[in-house]
Formats: sequence, structure tokens, C-alpha cells
Amino acid sequence: MEFRPCIDIHNGRVKQIVGKSLSDADNHANENFVAKLDAAYYARLYKSLGIRGGHVIMLNAAESEYYEKTKKEALAALSAWRGGLQAGGGITPENVEMFLDAGASHVIVTSYIFSGGQIHYDRLKELVKTAGKEHLVLDVSCKKKRDGYVIVTDRWQNETQITVTKALLSDLAQYCDEFLIHAVDVEGKVNGIEKELVSYLGEWEGIPVTYAGGVHNYEDLCLLRELGKDRLHVTIGSALQIFGGSMELDRVLEYCTDKKRTNR
Repeated sequence: MEFRPCIDIHNGRVKQIVGKSLSDADNHANENFVAKLDAAYYARLYKSLGIRGGHVIMLNAAESEYYEKTKKEALAALSAWRGGLQAGGGITPENVEMFLDAGASHVIVTSYIFSGGQIHYDRLKELVKTAGKEHLVLDVSCKKKRDGYVIVTDRWQNETQITVTKALLSDLAQYCDEFLIHAVDVEGKVNGIEKELVSYLGEWEGIPVTYAGGVHNYEDLCLLRELGKDRLHVTIGSALQIFGGSMELDRVLEYCTDKKRTNR
């Protein structure tokens, strides 16, 4: 299990938010933490610790008055840790090269691929052609429904009818290098992981999967490793001390690199 850091940017500021509270209509989100420092600071911090695979997520829609400011912060972070961070938020074939040229190791895509209740394989193949499979991460963020977990898009605001299954993951894995999966029901609530989803993902063997959502203490890390059969990577936001929480970054890194730590 690897720790994957995050830099979430909303309205031009590094923030930790409650995922389901995000609204494009008024650029609003319920905030857990608003940083006084810029995105490049956090990128340099992660670089100094040698932490790769972190996510720089732009949480404003391209139509937002804040988008350009948010994008500027994201590009600065990517430039500060070239090859060490991934970029997500409004990625399309038209802008993918900009983020890769700025230093992103990968681009993260959701809404462009999953929209209108279907998977647009033509768009996915176009992105593979433009970015390269080795630079593509698919965000398969999802929420619980009666019959399973369905993919959500547009910064967690819209549900699709696409159910996350092992067969689907195996199919999509042909087109990307990794998956990023936010458990939207617990994202930003700092109240425990989505155990059922973690267990399900732990049964799938394929390309790397990073889980995000609800981690709030070190016991959650133990549970994630156990239920996920040590196959999942993890990202933690609001629970980290650097974002106003109680979990120490150094201790998280120590845990994630110590395979002997399995007891809660």
C-alpha cells in the first residue's frame, strides 16, 4: 500500500471539502480546511519527501469565473514537482498536452469519458492516442445504490447508471495506467472508510487502484490494508495535520511502507 497525496484546488485556493457539497452553480463547497499556502508549497513538500503519484485536482468547472485562477495554481504545483504529480479536473484531448508539458506524470479523467449514462469509448481511445495509456488515470468515483456502486461525474454532482464491477474494471484497464476511486458517500466526512467498497476492490487484481474517502485515523489504514488485501493505495485529505486534521504525515508514510503493520 502506497500513500498518494492530494492537492485539491477550489476557487483558486488549496482546500479540503466535503465532496458531495460541491456546487458549480455558485462555486460553493462545504469546507473542512482552506490553506494559507499555495499549491506549489504542497508540491515542494511532497517532492522533498519523495512522495510520487499525488493528485492535483481542479474543482472548478471550465465555465467558472475561478477556473483560470485554479488552473494557474495547478500548473504551478505540477511545475514544482515535475513527474511526481497527476492532474485532474476538466481534462480533454484539447488540453491534455498542456498539463503533461507542465510536469504531470498522468492526467486523471472522469466526466469526459462517463457522461450521458454511458461510457464513451471513442473519447477514451482518443485520449489514449493523445496522452498515451501510460499517462492516463481513470477516476471511477462512485456512490452506493441498492444494487451496487454507480459512477458519479462532474465533480461528484451527477450520477450515471454505470455500475462498478470487476468486469468493468478489467475492461477499462486496457486503456489506462491506474484507477482513482473516491467513495463519494464518505468523501471529506473524515468518519471512516467505505468498507464494502474497499472489500470489493480488494478482490480485483489488475492495475494499481488508489482509494480515497473517509480515512480519519491510523486504524482506518489498518482496516484498508486488511479489507483491500494490501492491493490498494490510499489518499488522505482532511484527516492530515497539514490540512487541519490529526494524522501526522510522517507517521502515515511510515505505516504505508511497513507491511508488518496489520493489527488494528
